[in-house]
Amino acid sequence: MGGIQVDIVKDWLQAVNMLPSLVELHLPGCYLPISLPISLPFINFTLLSVLDISDNSYNSSIAHWMFNLTRLRTLDLSMNSFQGTIPSEIGNLISLEYLYMYSSGDIEGQVPNSLGGELPDSLGILENLQYLDLSWNSFWGSIPTSIGNMSSLQYLDLRSNNMNGTIPESFGKLTKLVQLYLQGNPWKGVITEVHLMNLTRLEDIIIALETKTSLVFNVTYEWIPPFRLKSIDLRNCLVGPRFSVWLQVQSELISLILNNVGIEDNLPEEWLSKISAQLTYLDLSNNKIKGKFPKKLESPILGFIDLSYNRFEGSLPLWSTNTSQFHLQSNLFSGSIPSNIDDLMPQLRGLYLSDNHLNGTIPSSICTMNSLQVLSLRTNQLSGELAQCWNGSQYLMVIDVAHNNLSSIIPSSIGVISSLFMLVLSNNNLEGEIPSSLQNCSLTRIDLRGNRLFGKLPSWIGETGLWMLQLRSNSFSGIIPQQWCNLPFLHILDLANNNISRVIPNCLHNLTYLVYENANFMWSITVVEKGRELEYGKNLIFVNIIDLSRNNLMGEIPEDITSLTALETLNLSWNRLTGSIPEKIGNIRLLETFDLSNNNLFGPIPQSISTLTFLNHLNLSHNNLSERIPSGNQLQTLDDSSIYADNPLLCGFLLPTRCSGDEDHTSNSSSSGGGGSKDNGAKNDNEMLWFYVSMGSGFLVGLCGVCFTLWIKVSWRKVYFRFVGIA
Repeated sequence: MGGIQVDIVKDWLQAVNMLPSLVELHLPGCYLPISLPISLPFINFTLLSVLDISDNSYNSSIAHWMFNLTRLRTLDLSMNSFQGTIPSEIGNLISLEYLYMYSSGDIEGQVPNSLGGELPDSLGILENLQYLDLSWNSFWGSIPTSIGNMSSLQYLDLRSNNMNGTIPESFGKLTKLVQLYLQGNPWKGVITEVHLMNLTRLEDIIIALETKTSLVFNVTYEWIPPFRLKSIDLRNCLVGPRFSVWLQVQSELISLILNNVGIEDNLPEEWLSKISAQLTYLDLSNNKIKGKFPKKLESPILGFIDLSYNRFEGSLPLWSTNTSQFHLQSNLFSGSIPSNIDDLMPQLRGLYLSDNHLNGTIPSSICTMNSLQVLSLRTNQLSGELAQCWNGSQYLMVIDVAHNNLSSIIPSSIGVISSLFMLVLSNNNLEGEIPSSLQNCSLTRIDLRGNRLFGKLPSWIGETGLWMLQLRSNSFSGIIPQQWCNLPFLHILDLANNNISRVIPNCLHNLTYLVYENANFMWSITVVEKGRELEYGKNLIFVNIIDLSRNNLMGEIPEDITSLTALETLNLSWNRLTGSIPEKIGNIRLLETFDLSNNNLFGPIPQSISTLTFLNHLNLSHNNLSERIPSGNQLQTLDDSSIYADNPLLCGFLLPTRCSGDEDHTSNSSSSGGGGSKDNGAKNDNEMLWFYVSMGSGFLVGLCGVCFTLWIKVSWRKVYFRFVGIA
């Protein structure tokens, strides 16, 4: 009766209980009442062997009457919203062979408490159970030791829970286990040969972890296991530092994932050559694997290759294959990209070769790879021109060739790639103007920093959906087009170090993403903040930056810039701006970096600047600012006097120039009791010094006077000596 709406039938369970001969009951997705009776006065359908009430959004506890159905062979409670734990009475189901409880709790956030708790020891009584699926719940703790008694178990799925305990050694007694899925749990502890030595039928072992944890494979290097696996996924477990023999003997692998497992050994080339014929997925990334990778492999069905973030060296291991994703970034590969790469990898969608030592030119055959979606060649030693060969049939979304030695102009033919949303050509030797054909693309990021580009800033950019525009360190001139205010999704506007002139447009309040919200971006970005290049990884919350420094901008800072309340960096330094700092600058409440140095600004620093609680980098030096520096908790932590340097009329905190009224305050302080100031203490010390000097001088003069008198008057001298007993 799957999918039939029976929620209008009251007491459906009582009706079913009147069928003593019922053997199978299938009610998946039948909109049954959300509360399942916990108990029944009696159970009449004791012959039931199959009970399927999945996908009904139950939000009650698991009914205890189910566990009196001792002939039950299949129980499916999945896709519900049960609360609480698995009752220990589950051990009564001695005939149970298949137990499905995946996503049994917290369905679509309807119930705050999902099915969880520790797995009961009574599970071990289920000796006939062959299939156990408890995935996508909230179980925690360790796997109970009693699991070793489940001698018939072939399939175990505990993925995506909160199992933060250990895997017991009794696991090694599951001699019939074929598939093991434990991924998505923060496991800890050690796995040794004892856990694995009797798993003779094991084909799939998936213990991929979300982050690096303390789960360690402490297996003797020479140990040979009794199983031959089809798939291995041990992401973020500690397996290294060596390629142990138990891995090298796996000759039937279809999928191999050893991502971030601490291997620092040389890659066994013979082993990889042996298994490559049937491999469909290969991921050895984020280790320190050394040596050369085989140049040629028999791998006609290998669809995914990721060797990134290792220490492989030698020429690129490109071979004829149907690979769609090819990740070799951050290694030591050298040489050139083969000119016939389109023939070698005709199905390629992602080519990631960044951060290596590649040289030569970018082959024009890349223009004919119609399946290619991502081209990432950044940070190599590539030279020559970007070929003028791109065609409209390509579905390229990302071109990233930054940090190379490319020259000549930006090819106008790139503009025919309507799917292109990210163009990163920064830090090369490109010349000329930005081709107008790029307005035909779907660009969300343009990064052309550090080249030799020139010309006017194109107004058509204001008609795109740009999120990031980075043009710093070129020779662009002219004005900032008013049309650029029509970029509501813009997060980064970096035009620093060009020859841009005139005024800052007075319409920046239209950059609404800098006013209301942040967003995520699925690609790493490099930005300049606080005078340094900073790399932001993908999946990070967006940084919000406006940097117009080192240009020839003039006029006043527009008042509407204070409406950009989500802005984090504002750098207008090294221009010819005049006027005062906007009074409501404190409205930019998330501001962290604020630099207005080397302009012609005058007037006071607004008191509202003291309310910027996130501010950690401030520079107002080399202007004509005046009056007292505002006080405030955050400003007091920025105690570098260079922040305010070369503002002759500025006074107060950190500066030698005192403000009007400071003298009276000092005078009042010195006249008060209780120790006084440093000046008062110094004055008292001087007075005491002169007191002792005067007293000593008086004593010396008096003594000399007496001695002189005794020397002149003989009669007085005789009287004195007689008195002291000398004469």
